[in-house]
Amino acid sequence: MSSQPLLVADEVSRSFGPTRALNGASLRVFPGEVLALTGPSGSGKSTLLHCLSGILTPDSGRVAFEGRDLAALTDRERSALRRGAFGFVFQFGQLVPELTCLENVALPLRLDGVRRTRAEQHATELLDRLEVADVAGKRPGQVSGGQGQRVAVARALVTGPRVIFADEPTGALDSHNGAQVMRLLVAAAKERGSAVVLVTHESHIAACADREVALRDGSAVAAEAAR
Repeated sequence: MSSQPLLVADEVSRSFGPTRALNGASLRVFPGEVLALTGPSGSGKSTLLHCLSGILTPDSGRVAFEGRDLAALTDRERSALRRGAFGFVFQFGQLVPELTCLENVALPLRLDGVRRTRAEQHATELLDRLEVADVAGKRPGQVSGGQGQRVAVARALVTGPRVIFADEPTGALDSHNGAQVMRLLVAAAKERGSAVVLVTHESHIAACADREVALRDGSAVAAEAAR
């Protein structure tokens, strides 16, 4: 693991109206590590993840990726980061229902101008690696929750991102499928040297991480090796 952080948050605060979601949260994310953000509901986990990924802009404080302040980037530059350097896995997958699973995985590459044949070849390889090649031609509504979430993981990995943001990626799955999705996500990320920032309230999912940061009332109050 590199000694230089890939992603840095310094004293990040964010409010929604009168509600303070983050209150001076700071952390470092290093290449190749899996970092779990934990804490009770309303502690600011998802808000911090959205600030780290450039989806939200902090009211104060700084988020930097590879030394670049995200707030100083243009909207187009932040969008390019989210298409290429960042990958996303959400609780319910958020696959495009009108597209097949193969087309969903290939979509980020197609949006970056990659030719269909090449994009779908790469997507097929990932679906095979994540053990869901058999659903390539099906639409999301035709597959199980566990299969759909593995397709979402493949989509997150397809651009070779530097950081994968996973917001409760197993929250809608049973324990067996949740464990399988986490195993495949962590293994695939480690193979590529990608960092994973994982939001979870489940201790057994946090235990998959290299390090755990607990949030309380919008502040990062602990950083420790996962058990």
